Amino acid sequence: MPPRLKEFLWRWIVTTVGVLVAAHVVPGIHYDRGHWEALLVATLVLGLLNAFLRPLLMLLSLPLVVFTLGFFILIINAGLLYLVGQLVKAFQVDRFSDAFWGALIISIVSFFLQVLTGTGNTQVRFRRGRPRPRSRSDRKGNGDGPVIDV
Repeated sequence: MPPRLKEFLWRWIVTTVGVLVAAHVVPGIHYDRGHWEALLVATLVLGLLNAFLRPLLMLLSLPLVVFTLGFFILIINAGLLYLVGQLVKAFQVDRFSDAFWGALIISIVSFFLQVLTGTGNTQVRFRRGRPRPRSRSDRKGNGDGPVIDV
């Protein structure tokens, strides 16, 4: 299987799990429980919107993203989730506030799934004792992705 296809399928699975959790936690997000295909179609449409429309929205709203320290990205994600609810008939998002909470839950679930599986650029490291001295490559910013040290 080509690596890009494998990455796409993995992101689709992660998004599907996130939307599934959001549909069970947020009362305003529904899908026809008898037809799980609706959930797959909704997450596929969400993935396509994230791939093609989200970068444009991020670029156009860059001043707001910077001014709000990235919080506006959550608003963009909520807007895309709300749009999916309008496009896919068997998947409903009642209000924008439900889309906001759903987008937050999807982001959290995606983060934890990526950390647990080691996929994506997200890394969490737990170290005991003194922190190690930073190497030259760390000081220059040539590390291998974002790291959360706890």
